Amino acid sequence: MDFDIQKSISGLIDSVVEWSPKIIVALIILWIGFMIVGIITRFAVKAMEKSGLDKDLTPFLGSLISAVLKVLVVITAAGTLGIEMTAFIALIGMAGLAIGMALQGTLGHFASGVMVLIFKPYRVGDLVDIQGTVGHIEEIQVFNTIINTLDNKKVIMPNGIATSGIMTNLTANGKLRVDLNVAMPYEEDFGKVQGIIRAALDKVSERLPDEPTIEIEKFDESNVLLAVRPYATDATYWDVYFNSYKEIKKALGEAGIQVPYPVEREIKF
Repeated sequence: MDFDIQKSISGLIDSVVEWSPKIIVALIILWIGFMIVGIITRFAVKAMEKSGLDKDLTPFLGSLISAVLKVLVVITAAGTLGIEMTAFIALIGMAGLAIGMALQGTLGHFASGVMVLIFKPYRVGDLVDIQGTVGHIEEIQVFNTIINTLDNKKVIMPNGIATSGIMTNLTANGKLRVDLNVAMPYEEDFGKVQGIIRAALDKVSERLPDEPTIEIEKFDESNVLLAVRPYATDATYWDVYFNSYKEIKKALGEAGIQVPYPVEREIKF
């Protein structure tokens, strides 16, 4: 019995002595290899940026290069352990199939990311409304699209979700209509108020030169509601929105036109 135990311990020690150098070499290869992969990936990304490559493709290709090189490093490390490459590649293939079945949704996000880069429904920097999230595209990654919302929140949206519904690209046409409403008293002349509003909009420097729409939208109980529609870029939208109201309020005040408001009537029984 004691002899069997000693023999087992001796065999274990021999195995440790035999495999220790190989394991250490494999770990060193992984450590150094991953460091080199990081350096190569950063260099490749910088080179792509300097070459003027589409900025949508740069982070996507960078992630892809990193993944491929890391797989090669792992294969090389496995080779130092004496694992045959054909068997290892077959093992990776089987594992890839199993992982693929388990991660069908993730692979779908990857495919959706490829479709976004090919058909370009949106690009980095575009102002979009995707699944109710409004903001600027910061980055298009392998699996996700990063959106910076107008209230300064970072939304990480899987590509499959981003492309599964209606996408509104607010930048694509080069300009946005700014929807404003101004109340006008019934006793005022529409042509006069229209001219005052147009002159006020001319003072809004951020506004695009397109002729704004200034028309009667509807008749309320206590005022005439005017539709005022100047144009802006996605970058100046809110400047035009707020400054237009500011200039219109100032101009109406200087012209002696008071904006009407509802008055509660006394109910007599």
